[in-house]
Amino acid sequence: MAKRLLVAYGLWVLGGPLGLHHIYLGRDSHALLWMLTLGGFGGGWLWDFWHLPGWVAAANGAGAPGDRGGTVPALSPLRLAGQVMVGMYFGLVAALGLPWVPALLAQPLAVGLGVQLVSSVGDQTAEAPSILAAAFLASLLFQGRVLAVLPTSLAASITAQRHRRYKPRGMPQPRLAARLYHLGLACLAFAAPLACCGLCGAIGVLGTLSALLRAATELLLLPLRTSRLLAEVLGFAGSSPAQEHGTGFEPSSWSKRQLWAYEVLGLPAGSSAEDVHRSYRELVKVWHPDHNRHQAEEAERRFILLQEAYEELVGPRR
Repeated sequence: MAKRLLVAYGLWVLGGPLGLHHIYLGRDSHALLWMLTLGGFGGGWLWDFWHLPGWVAAANGAGAPGDRGGTVPALSPLRLAGQVMVGMYFGLVAALGLPWVPALLAQPLAVGLGVQLVSSVGDQTAEAPSILAAAFLASLLFQGRVLAVLPTSLAASITAQRHRRYKPRGMPQPRLAARLYHLGLACLAFAAPLACCGLCGAIGVLGTLSALLRAATELLLLPLRTSRLLAEVLGFAGSSPAQEHGTGFEPSSWSKRQLWAYEVLGLPAGSSAEDVHRSYRELVKVWHPDHNRHQAEEAERRFILLQEAYEELVGPRR
């Protein structure tokens, strides 16, 4: 199907930074480059305005050169600069998005892929193994440091220029659905590490904000807690009698002797002094030896136990 210049310009206006006009013209490498760099960092998208007529004509087969044999494309300073810039960009993205991958592996691989992508734009390409070998060798010399992206990208770009060649003509182009699928996978592979890194960073920021909020709350409540503690120390704050006498209301603060005394008097642990007096008087009347002559020994034993329990509970309150 013949490509129309008006449609190409419309796609350039609507989705130029995403490379829609390049997808329309079958320039998938150029489209992927624009997707990953947002139109060549903006400048490349504007540069396309003057080249669209020639690209439309080439897509329609007009003015296509014949068999170029083993001819080598002319050296392009603009392509070389783009290779160096995109190689550095890919290397920095790898350093940010893949911090868990060794730098000697992630950085040269990303730089080499960036340089190869620029080399494949248009009707040219380069030998990918040579580019990757140069990138890994340069990165090894600089031990994978972040600042090594510049010499690594420069070495890979020079190698790409030395091994540049034309793409073979007459190759059948895949269907649009397959092309979009491949472009989507490439964009996902590029963006997924950055998205994961950004999500982890956002979670860390939220955790920091939560910790700061808790610290601010504690700081705001500090005067109130300090005044309350000071009031308790000076005796202005009320406290229970059991706490004042050191017995407390928790079962763990009572001695076994006190628990036994409450049990003898038939009272729950922690009962008030009035309950202790009342229960003692009632039980003494029941178990007084003079009222239990038919079981004098048992009454005398119970009477003594009541006396001891009463003294155990009431004695510290006197």
